[in-house]
Amino acid sequence: MAKKKRQVRADFRKNRNVRAREKNWERGVDPESDQLDSVAQNESVSGKGALTRKRVIAGAEIVEDGSGTSVQLSIDPEICRLGRVLRVQGLHSMVQLDDGSLRRCATRRILKTLATDQRHVVAAGDRVWVRPERAEEGIIERVEPRHGVLSRASRGRQHVLVTNVDQVIVVVSAAEPKLKPHLVDRYLVMADRNGIEPIICINKADLVDAADLQPLIGVYSQLGYRVMLVSAERGWNIEHLRRLLKDRQSAFAGQSGVGKSSLLNAVEPGLELRVRTVSAENEKGRHTTTTAELIPLAAGGYVFDTPGIRQFQLWDVIPQEVAGFFRDLRPYVSQCRYPNCSHNHEEPCAVKDAVADGFIDVRRYESYLAMLDDEA
Repeated sequence: MAKKKRQVRADFRKNRNVRAREKNWERGVDPESDQLDSVAQNESVSGKGALTRKRVIAGAEIVEDGSGTSVQLSIDPEICRLGRVLRVQGLHSMVQLDDGSLRRCATRRILKTLATDQRHVVAAGDRVWVRPERAEEGIIERVEPRHGVLSRASRGRQHVLVTNVDQVIVVVSAAEPKLKPHLVDRYLVMADRNGIEPIICINKADLVDAADLQPLIGVYSQLGYRVMLVSAERGWNIEHLRRLLKDRQSAFAGQSGVGKSSLLNAVEPGLELRVRTVSAENEKGRHTTTTAELIPLAAGGYVFDTPGIRQFQLWDVIPQEVAGFFRDLRPYVSQCRYPNCSHNHEEPCAVKDAVADGFIDVRRYESYLAMLDDEA
């Protein structure tokens, strides 16, 4: 007995339909007759008409994954081949198939026109099914469910940076540019939100006295976060970092100029990623990595080199959830007098009392307030 195909009624983007509404439909119609009403009724923009944004897709199903709800399209496994997206450039993606070969792939039109909150439907790290086309080319027919998604909010939409990440290496610099703990806190919340293991990596440790960093390191270490002091220039702790990356899929994330590409060059000799110096005028990094790229490691595993980000706004987090992603605030949330306490202006508040008593670091509490303001 043949298996019945699933049918999913899905939303499409506004530009899905190519047939324009017929112009001058009132021409030749007697305005005093009933013919005008019948023409208007035939031009309905709802239901199953040609102008609706909903369509029925045969053989598809709805799935929940790390980036939200998506439509899984059917594919022919006899024709399509499984691969991993290394990078996305414009309308094409570079995909490494499971046999090691590389193909430059376009994305199936139906994938691009399905309505979604995501800026792009394919991201570096995605496991995809590819239909081979000509030599070294192909069509991405389906994106497999994701986990470990690194994303941010961008103009009201989800900007997926990389997917299927096991751990995120939050790279900051001890100097040039100066260390930004509040940006680190945002990455930590994102990692906890998406089930990704975070590792804080302080690069350029040779430019400062290590004792000056101990108070900050102590706060994060007490919360259970792993913190590393490294120097790509001097080679400090590079071997230890290399061991942490082995056989895992890791993302290097942080602002421009902190040395993400320099660290990857040190970890993987011969990689020769382009690097640039920090601006002497404003101590801001210059963008060298413009798109996220998945890089295979000789010792096993993959690393993502991501573009530098100076601002990181959380995606799909409501104000009531923010405190729950702060490991130091979480134990006190249930002790507040009001169940919907924002831990900002209410009195009494167990979180604010813990800050005043020194149980919660003041700077970490300020990070929480800044994120709360973003999500409000």
